[in-house]
Amino acid sequence: MSPIKEFTLIYERPNPDDIFSEGDTVTGAVRFTLTKEIKVKKLLVKLKGDAHVHWTQGSGDNKKSYSASRRYFKAKENLVEENATDTVLSEGPNEFKFSLQIPQDDLPSSYKDPHGKIVYMLEAKLSRSWHFATKSQKELKLASKSLAHHGQMMFPHSGSVDKDIGVFSKGQVQMSATIDRSVCSPGDTLSIVAKISNSSSKKMKPKFSLQQKIEYNAGNGKKVCDSSLCKIVRETIEVNSEETVTCPVEIPANVIGTIHNCEILSVEYYLKVYLDISFAVDPEVVFPLVIIPSVMRSYQTGADAASCYSAFPPPPLPDGLHPSDSFAYGYPEPEPTEAANTSGFNN
Repeated sequence: MSPIKEFTLIYERPNPDDIFSEGDTVTGAVRFTLTKEIKVKKLLVKLKGDAHVHWTQGSGDNKKSYSASRRYFKAKENLVEENATDTVLSEGPNEFKFSLQIPQDDLPSSYKDPHGKIVYMLEAKLSRSWHFATKSQKELKLASKSLAHHGQMMFPHSGSVDKDIGVFSKGQVQMSATIDRSVCSPGDTLSIVAKISNSSSKKMKPKFSLQQKIEYNAGNGKKVCDSSLCKIVRETIEVNSEETVTCPVEIPANVIGTIHNCEILSVEYYLKVYLDISFAVDPEVVFPLVIIPSVMRSYQTGADAASCYSAFPPPPLPDGLHPSDSFAYGYPEPEPTEAANTSGFNN
């Protein structure tokens, strides 16, 4: 039997949410009990940040696998240095303290799903000659500070679209939509107002959909998963009528935050406001969202944090705005007060 008992790796929680960020120091200790005196070759603690994606496409002879990995950093501290003669450790409880710093680099937030992961792993390893190594691991949660710097997106954003209804009906529909902010956290509620003018001969239903888009990249391969997290349907807009529709949208409490700074894996969110019209292409306005963990709000400047709770409703669309402007469907740089619309790791 091994004389090493209760080999444990512990660390100090950085905050009540137990979430680290770039530049933080991870402090802790390796604890274990020895039932007898032993010789140790080395004892170390290391902290690694890695990303990995893997998926398959096709079937049978056409089946193809894609994978990619990225190492963001590796920090190590030797608690018992390796030398020519092994170090003797005494019987009884032993404790070795450590301190490792997470780099100040722009690091992506922690993430896991069946096709990809971004993992920050803390590991202790005790090595003895002619014995298997004794290990203990702890996975750390990291939220990127880069998510906190989206000042312009904390103001109300607006967008609009107009559309001539197709061959089977006559008339035009116009819609302008405003969202109170585009930066939020899990559990927050966003407020959306849509003004709809239906000058056509078709009835239509306003719909609001919170979308998540995950993209995986590996060499020549790309996989995109675009899914709806929630959808809200409002009352039918009758022909030749105008309506103002208000819709609160709650961000799910368990949703993963935005990831924009990993070259092989990204997670994006957007809110789509559209009109469901039978036998016609649905007009829509799209608002890109940034979802950040609640703990990240402490990194926002006072002005940015205050703007996150701006009074609603927001200011009206500026004079001269034409609903066919390109931003109704794209993601250009927004004006200051106006919004865009439209394990496979190495040790």
